[in-house]
Amino acid sequence: MIRSLYLVSLLCLMIACEKEAGEGGTSSITGKVWVLNYNSEYTHINSQYYGAKEDVYIIYGDDKVYSRSYETSYDGTYRFDHLTKGKYRVFCYSEDTTGTVPGGEFAVIREVEITANNQVVEVEDLIIVK
Repeated sequence: MIRSLYLVSLLCLMIACEKEAGEGGTSSITGKVWVLNYNSEYTHINSQYYGAKEDVYIIYGDDKVYSRSYETSYDGTYRFDHLTKGKYRVFCYSEDTTGTVPGGEFAVIREVEITANNQVVEVEDLIIVK
């Protein structure tokens, strides 16, 4: 009986100590933001480039609001460091070319999972319209 109680207590302790997605780890998520610059009628792309000074956000696990943000570098690169194993969502905002989204912008989201320590996960380009 005591042995069973000890095993149950140990199992509960192990579950309680399980770390959720977030800061405090040794892994990173990195990527780039690609910008499509359309004309005012959204019928023609005037230019396209990796976007500098674009805001990129990260959500840890199942959180509903973003946890951190990062402004892209001159070459459109962003990087979130010191992350633990877990699931993340990385996103930035794009103009709505259809005119159907309230507020005129929507989030371009990529789901990411870190599965190991010291891992660098490269995210597919976040493609936005300006």
